[in-house]
Amino acid sequence: MTYAHGAQQDRLPGWLRRPLATPGRATTVEGLLGELRLNTVCQSAKCPNRGECYASGTATFLIMGDACTRGCRFCAVETREPAPLDVDEPARVAEAARRMGLAHVVVTTVTRDDLEDGGAAHFVAVIDALRTALPEAKVEVLTSDFGGRDASVDAVVDASPDVFNHNLETVPRLYADVRPGAGYRRSLGVLGRVKERCAQTGVAGMPTKSGLMLGLGETPDEVVEVMRDLRDVGCNLLTLGHYLRPSPAHLPVAEFVEPAAFEELSAEAYSLGFAGVAAAPFVRSSYHAAELAAGARDRG
Repeated sequence: MTYAHGAQQDRLPGWLRRPLATPGRATTVEGLLGELRLNTVCQSAKCPNRGECYASGTATFLIMGDACTRGCRFCAVETREPAPLDVDEPARVAEAARRMGLAHVVVTTVTRDDLEDGGAAHFVAVIDALRTALPEAKVEVLTSDFGGRDASVDAVVDASPDVFNHNLETVPRLYADVRPGAGYRRSLGVLGRVKERCAQTGVAGMPTKSGLMLGLGETPDEVVEVMRDLRDVGCNLLTLGHYLRPSPAHLPVAEFVEPAAFEELSAEAYSLGFAGVAAAPFVRSSYHAAELAAGARDRG
């Protein structure tokens, strides 16, 4: 497979610039999140889609605080000692989702290596609260690697989310620079363990999902190899987006990748058997998550 990467340059190319979103319901969403003292990855990770998502009345909830115990060099979430878990947070997440009228709720987390279970029990409490408040809603979780604990993965799987997401983020060669403290095989193992647990408990149809960022210096062949690894552990859904440097303290963009490259990788991913693929510069893990999951279901 061949395709052209964009050239290295200091200024963002046109395809990585976007107009400001119209206000819409953004103010209402921000007010609700502030009232209920909730964090979102939209804000903490400086997502470029925040204005669009807030204006359309959606957000991705970030649970277990706003501080991470790891220091991934691509991520804008602050690294510091986190606060104790807030036992009331699951109820507030559910209340926010209910008041926003969400039909597909995406919940992600900071990494909590300070917790014995990596925060799995808290994830379960959030899922349970959402099931009570919005029994018809789909629940998608985007988890950490839980430090490689199978028991923690099992606990979240047993709570029956509709989609289980864990991002590989980049190719194996770049892990030491991009995700210090994480491991490629460990992360791949999380996704494999989800399928193993589903088989053990007789649960069918829980899709797994993962995502990668392009522009960190990976090669096309390396990306395809990661996609093959994901399919080998039964991963169903894939997101590919462009890395954007959140601050001068973070990794620089190694190369700007043209939209055509995303299209080629999307076609390759479908040929490998992924049920749903979202691949474009502004794609992020939870961006239009409901549409991606629903499209995969429609394709069987």
